Amino acid sequence: MTLDDLRVFNAVCETQSLSAVARELGRTQPAVSQHVTRLERELGVPLLERSAKGVALTAAGQILYQASSAGLGALSMAVREIQRLRAGEVGRLSISTGGTTVRHFMCDAVVRFRELHPEVTLHFEPANSTQRCLEAVARRHADLAFITITDGLAGFEQRPLLEQPLMLLVRRDDPLASRRQVRIQDLRGIRYISMSEATSHGGLIRERLAKEGVTLTPAARVDDFDTGNVFVELGLGHAIVPAVQGRDFDRGGRVKAIPIQGFPPIAVGWAARRFRLLPPVALEFMDILRETAQQWKDIPGIKLIRSV
Repeated sequence: MTLDDLRVFNAVCETQSLSAVARELGRTQPAVSQHVTRLERELGVPLLERSAKGVALTAAGQILYQASSAGLGALSMAVREIQRLRAGEVGRLSISTGGTTVRHFMCDAVVRFRELHPEVTLHFEPANSTQRCLEAVARRHADLAFITITDGLAGFEQRPLLEQPLMLLVRRDDPLASRRQVRIQDLRGIRYISMSEATSHGGLIRERLAKEGVTLTPAARVDDFDTGNVFVELGLGHAIVPAVQGRDFDRGGRVKAIPIQGFPPIAVGWAARRFRLLPPVALEFMDILRETAQQWKDIPGIKLIRSV
């Protein structure tokens, strides 16, 4: 079992295609398959199920992929950091998250970071769901990701930044706009503008509604909260948004953000392969964001979470 075997195996797992990996690496398909076969021979179990449509991981293959992907990711970060130290460069910081997150959470932190490190190339890798953010980190396109914190993220470490309640976003002339708060049961019959089914936010809302026996049929689906806000402004329906975004939208004057009783708070924060292997500028950006997050402490229900 060699590093090259594991790298090729991981590439096959991520593309689910031997031929695609062969083209990407400039090798023949039998040569790529040989790496996987060598691993299967050494471990004594099949790792992939091959078919005309491509390949799929077996249970053993899934275990090896999770372990090797985490290890290769950590190794890649360590190599990049050693190269930065050797060259005496601060280099580049890449963060995977959604554009809405940058706008509502990170503007002040970005400004302060740029003042401190004008020589660093700060890159945001766009992604519209937690899964996409993590994929960017797994593929080494980003150093770390800002996500909705969830359980069971194999191969990743998480550091929550804050918990925030959910709010119902309505237009100012909507009958519900006169309410100071609403209950989950009050959501029956709203014209629900939901987030994409692929998002952790949307999944958490569906799970809680199901427990309360409330079913909402989406009138529209959007990929980010900013688009949801626009739809509400246009009178197309109601959206459920986190409190930080809700306050920003409310301040715009055309919509009102109303607290919802009964929803548990949603935690957001950082995910990385190994935080201790991140470049110093990544850890510094995380600290800066924690400082700028103090501005949200006055929002009812917001809870800043201290790092462990």
